[in-house]
Amino acid sequence: MTTDPTTRDVVRTYHEARFRGDVATAAAQIGEGFLFRSPFITSESASGHLDGLDGLLAAVTGVDLVGELYGATEAVLVYDVRTVPALGITQRTAEHFRLHEGRITAITLIFDSAPWQAVMAAAGPARDDAPSGR
Repeated sequence: MTTDPTTRDVVRTYHEARFRGDVATAAAQIGEGFLFRSPFITSESASGHLDGLDGLLAAVTGVDLVGELYGATEAVLVYDVRTVPALGITQRTAEHFRLHEGRITAITLIFDSAPWQAVMAAAGPARDDAPSGR
């Protein structure tokens, strides 16, 4: 007899996979009609919101779970993201998940983006934003 995964199982599997860079496992927790929102991106793709994950994880030295709340179809994780000393950011982050039929259908990522805006500005324009030289 199989039992459906609990909200906690699905959310923690997603969260842990994302922070170890396992995009396939994280994306496998995503259901139909998915929507991701954060201060920087909005995505309707099961893996699209994970596209820049390698760059983020290169700067992350650890993630410390502060709290977690679970209901039948939603969850909230609060955690601190610690970065390499060169960045010196410890980012308090809240993440709200909605689930349907055992899969994540929406994620809202909440954090103060100001420290990251400064890092992004110092890094220069993204390839898509760079002048074409014409």
